Amino acid sequence: MSVRRIVPNIQSGALEESAEFYGLLGLEEVMNHGWIMTLASPSAPAAQVSVMTADRTAPVTPDMSIEVDDVDAAYAAMLDSGAEIMHPLQDEEWGVRRFFVRDPNGRVVNVLGHR
Repeated sequence: MSVRRIVPNIQSGALEESAEFYGLLGLEEVMNHGWIMTLASPSAPAAQVSVMTADRTAPVTPDMSIEVDDVDAAYAAMLDSGAEIMHPLQDEEWGVRRFFVRDPNGRVVNVLGHR
C-alpha cells in the first residue's frame, strides 16, 4: 500500500474567504461540493488544503485526509491493529471509498481511495 497525498482539513464556515486567502498563496479551487472545497497548487497538484463546514456523511469532521492506493487494505490493517474506527468503510456518492480512524494523538484521519 502506498500514500498518494495527505491533505489537511480545516473546519470553517468561511469557505469563500478561505479560497480568497489561500488564493493569495497561489492555490486554486479544484473541487467544491458546497460543504467541502479543496484548493491545490497548479504547479504541484498534490499540494492541497481542504476547507469544510462539516462532513456531510460522517458523524465527525476529520482533521486530515490521507489518500492511499488500496483503502480496503488500509481498513483491514487498522481493524487488525485495534485502532478506533470513527466512521466505517463505505463508498461515497462523489467517487471515493473511505473510512475515518482516530490516531494516537486523538486526531481523526479520513483514509480514502478514489473509485
